[in-house]
Amino acid sequence: MTHPHPAPALTVVGLLSGTSYDAVDAAVCDLRLAGEELLLHPRGLHSAPFPDELRRAVAACLPPARTTMAEVCRLDTELGRFFGRVAAEAVDAVAGGRADLVVSHGQTVYHWVEGRQARGTLQLGGAAWIAEATGLPVVSDVRTRDIARGGQGAPLASTLDALLLLGEGPGPRRGALNLGGIANITVRGGSGGIVAYDLGPANALIDAAVADGTGGAETMDTDGARARRGTVDRELLRRLLAEPYYALAAPKSTGKELFHGVYLREQVAAAGGRPELDDLVATVTELTAELVAAACRDYGVEELVVSGGGVRNPALLARLAELCAPARVSPIEEHGLSSQGKEGYLFALLGFLTVCGLPASVPSATGAREAALLGSITPGARPLRLPEPAAQAPVRLRVV
Repeated sequence: MTHPHPAPALTVVGLLSGTSYDAVDAAVCDLRLAGEELLLHPRGLHSAPFPDELRRAVAACLPPARTTMAEVCRLDTELGRFFGRVAAEAVDAVAGGRADLVVSHGQTVYHWVEGRQARGTLQLGGAAWIAEATGLPVVSDVRTRDIARGGQGAPLASTLDALLLLGEGPGPRRGALNLGGIANITVRGGSGGIVAYDLGPANALIDAAVADGTGGAETMDTDGARARRGTVDRELLRRLLAEPYYALAAPKSTGKELFHGVYLREQVAAAGGRPELDDLVATVTELTAELVAAACRDYGVEELVVSGGGVRNPALLARLAELCAPARVSPIEEHGLSSQGKEGYLFALLGFLTVCGLPASVPSATGAREAALLGSITPGARPLRLPEPAAQAPVRLRVV
């Protein structure tokens, strides 16, 4: 029996700057289609912290702050230049000086949602600056096309989760959880289809509580130390859990447009108390754990595969393990990817599918009418040459 010649691999750099905007991760991998399989070979991760001035500029434009178009223009340029520098460093340091494509998620500054309907989304970081710095074509603006088809534009992690973790073969009923600024989960629904949605805050309210309580001297609950020292304020927790967003049916998405420092201060004031900082951090940590545990119960999750910056918070992970039991909580590393790098590899995957002519969204997860080719392509230093369109979409992802 003869086999078709394998499709060539592309070396792709996936750039991710999350809602915590503390660093940008550049995940480098080789991707190749092989029939029903998509093969992903992780090459490594290059991370760079945000320059202090740029971090302050991002913070100054995020809701509920007000900004100007001049500030947005400057921020788009400065983010693009920063992302371009990090991508070029990743090509040199991780890819040995050679890559084929950069995929940039950009920095989310606004995700426009009304109830369960996403109306638009805005990620800054001009792709032309990245193309100029690397000489490579760039896929960017990966969320808008899904929203144009009636979807949430999120969680796009559902594409990787479905291919890598949520196969229908034997084994435990899995869920995939990402703990970024916002927590999102991917599971299989009762009919077997992929369901994914933003649960609510993960690091967003923890970081906001710490930053407000320390006057900006601290920006996160390092190693979960404050949550471990604190005591959960049950009255405040009950009020936080009454947030109307949690009662909305999936698919749904949210962000720091809702869950920010002013929101938390208003909730604390309405609860009539003034908890100590450690108690407040313990309470919002418990909020995230309870939201995740409820989803695991609703969908009969037997194993929860966790990734994202929140895995560096042992207090949060400990509460997840307790509240989600008997479901087992396991790291994404057991499946070949790093917790920090997973989202970078996700966007590398999405951009790779785009240049191969394959839709990259999961309509049942985002709520779109149909799957879509995601993103816009900015040419690099040479004329743009795309691979021959793929004959079939992959049904599983294998990390090699």
